[in-house]
Amino acid sequence: MAFAEPAGDGGSMSSPAPAPGSGRRSRAPLLAVCTGYFMVILDVTIINVAVPVIGRELSASLTGIQWITDGYTLVFAGFLLTGGALGDRLGNRRVFCSGVVVFTVSSAACALAPSTPFLVAARLVEGLGAALIVPGSLALLQQSYPAPAARSRAFGLWGSMAGIAASAGPLLGGLLVSTAGWRWVFLINLPAGLACLVLTLRHVTRSPRRAARSLDWPAQCAVVAAVALLTAALNEAGRRGWSDPAVLAGVGLAALAAAAFAVRERLARSPVLPLSLLRSRAMSGGAAIGLLFNFGFYGMVFTASLEFQHQRGYSALGTGLALFPAVAMTMFASVLSGRLARRTGDRPLVVSGMLLAALGLAGWASAGADPAYPLLVVPMMAAGFGTSFALTGSTATVMGAAPPAYSGAASALFNTARQIGSATGVAIGGSLLATATHYTTGLRISMAIGSLAYLAAAGLAWLCVPAKPEGGRAP
Repeated sequence: MAFAEPAGDGGSMSSPAPAPGSGRRSRAPLLAVCTGYFMVILDVTIINVAVPVIGRELSASLTGIQWITDGYTLVFAGFLLTGGALGDRLGNRRVFCSGVVVFTVSSAACALAPSTPFLVAARLVEGLGAALIVPGSLALLQQSYPAPAARSRAFGLWGSMAGIAASAGPLLGGLLVSTAGWRWVFLINLPAGLACLVLTLRHVTRSPRRAARSLDWPAQCAVVAAVALLTAALNEAGRRGWSDPAVLAGVGLAALAAAAFAVRERLARSPVLPLSLLRSRAMSGGAAIGLLFNFGFYGMVFTASLEFQHQRGYSALGTGLALFPAVAMTMFASVLSGRLARRTGDRPLVVSGMLLAALGLAGWASAGADPAYPLLVVPMMAAGFGTSFALTGSTATVMGAAPPAYSGAASALFNTARQIGSATGVAIGGSLLATATHYTTGLRISMAIGSLAYLAAAGLAWLCVPAKPEGGRAP
């Protein structure tokens, strides 16, 4: 497929000038991108400990409380592919910065919300901003760090942000709610968003624009409907059960929307992702690996949080501290895998990471009915380390399989798969805890299923992740 000569974000047809500090040694682009990604993922979990207080102060109904938490996730997951396609067409830096502005302004609106409907609407817009930020984040890192070794390190640090933000959310949220009030859960995004925007505009090179590439709106609407319906159904399954008519209807409609998307992609002149790319073993396999390890990790975090709070009586702050060993491992593992990938290639790291995580959750599943907390630290650390150790290689696999013209869409596909994995892990974990004869039985079954998901990801990695280091190949 031929494309017009790309133009910079600013609209000229000349090649984008290098941004200050965009060389290999500069970490400013990495800091800019990771700041945006961190606040997006933080908002998924930080709200959980604030919702009871918000519900009381705004007199919110149960439905209103659910929409405050789930509305953001639905829009975020549903519009990721749209955000990726817009980034490829209009320039990833431009769309990333637009997303930061939307996210920051809507966070301010959330903080000032006088009523539940106002807060829900602001959360929906906040989710849209997040969907514009995340696809461009990986594309901008690939653009800013063309050398394979530097790019692997950047992907590693980017990946660690998800685990750190997701697990730190309850801890930070508990501190803010108990000291400054629930509105600061959103106000904290304002300085972060401003810093992210300034750093991106100053230190990240303008991205190519491909104005001749049209957006396939029927396909975009179909994928938004499919992902949003599936995410909503999975969220409800944890509360209502898998046989509930609303859950079954949501899954069925999501399948119909996915089928419509597939048909449209075959007919479209400018598809969201060409079918040749979707048939790529590296692209589809890497996305499936991301789905599976998010399923295992976030299912573990969710069920462990409930175990610590409801069964062991920990406070929200105490739960955050109890989960901290897994968070600490994500940062260490991502940095280490980014450094090792140049010498070993991605396949050994992804396979070994998934096997270690599988061993960790299997250890929890076999630890007994009421294990002491010290016996659970090692399984949590193994799951956190293994997931982040594999994330760098799976990210590089997906991004390396896509041509530059589709880097935003490839990033969106990978992150959409991960969001679906997270929602599925939480839904199945919640269902098992609710329906098992004994709470600990449901918890152990959930951990065993997560371990099997990690094993499946290890097998896929052996088949789909390239065996050799990239060497000097261009991204």
